[in-house]
Amino acid sequence: MKQPTLAVGGFEAFAKKTRRSEFLATMNRVLPWADLVALITPHYAKVPSGAGRRPIGCERMLRIYFLQQWFALSDPMVEESLYDSRSMREFVGIDLGCEGAPDETTILKFRHLLEQHRLGEKILDTMNTYLKNSGMKVATGTLVDATIIHAPASTKNEKKQRDPERHQTKKAANGFLA
Repeated sequence: MKQPTLAVGGFEAFAKKTRRSEFLATMNRVLPWADLVALITPHYAKVPSGAGRRPIGCERMLRIYFLQQWFALSDPMVEESLYDSRSMREFVGIDLGCEGAPDETTILKFRHLLEQHRLGEKILDTMNTYLKNSGMKVATGTLVDATIIHAPASTKNEKKQRDPERHQTKKAANGFLA
């Protein structure tokens, strides 16, 4: 393992854990990365013998793909976000002291590879199934608001009827939500 540079650690004395960084740390911890990478590996570029650049690691590109999905980022925007957001760089595993982020063309080609082999749906289904089995789901809101929600299995009680205690809102007598 390479020693991190100052570009990773930084000098911040008053850093705060943001919702984004907590979300990404949780996803880093709970997702079965090896299983997800195994879906892509048979279709991903092999190391060239001689000329040309070495391909960027499959897991790194998959993590970038997830950032795009969770935060609704285009190819150019995810490249920019990787330079702008420390928490996203940490999630992807990029140390700007040693390397740059993949460019938007590389990201586009990876996304096209997933589309060509119909892997995007399989990957997202695998992720959502795994999170559901762990009692979580990913819900998207605004561009910076992807959140993990610990969701109950059902809003129905033992009699298989809607539980009146589980209403999300109640209408008050004056017509406004209480």
